[in-house]
Amino acid sequence: MNTRAASIASAASASSSSSFLATPAARDDAGKLLLRLAIGVLVLLHGIFKISAGVGFVSAMLAKAGLPGGLAYLVYVGEIVAPLLMIAGFWTRAAAGVVVINMLAAFGLVHMADLFALTKQGGWALELQGLYLFGALAVVLLGAGRFSLGGLRGRWN
Repeated sequence: MNTRAASIASAASASSSSSFLATPAARDDAGKLLLRLAIGVLVLLHGIFKISAGVGFVSAMLAKAGLPGGLAYLVYVGEIVAPLLMIAGFWTRAAAGVVVINMLAAFGLVHMADLFALTKQGGWALELQGLYLFGALAVVLLGAGRFSLGGLRGRWN
């Protein structure tokens, strides 16, 4: 039995004889799942709001920046389609990359005035947006892990 097969066999027997998250790899995959779910659900909630409220605000900001207002509909890709793919763990890195681009656009169009601002409590004025941006960037770097539709060896996971 080669070394790789032996390590897989020992990991399988260790995980079946003890807890679900007994191995470091299982804990890593659980952490990736938790990160994907947290960022995906939180961004998706913004997208759901935009379905009911519309993208007029985004369209106005694009027009003010000299860009076509129709680009505002891409918000639905960045705040609905991409988060759903992240949650499912399918094309995860690409979906998280779309969220990163979406957040960079939000920073550029809406939040530049607050980029270096602090709140009264001393926190960054853009904490929430920063969490979305850097959380999605972490998902781009880490991938989905094995607890995903794409599986451990999925092309985009």
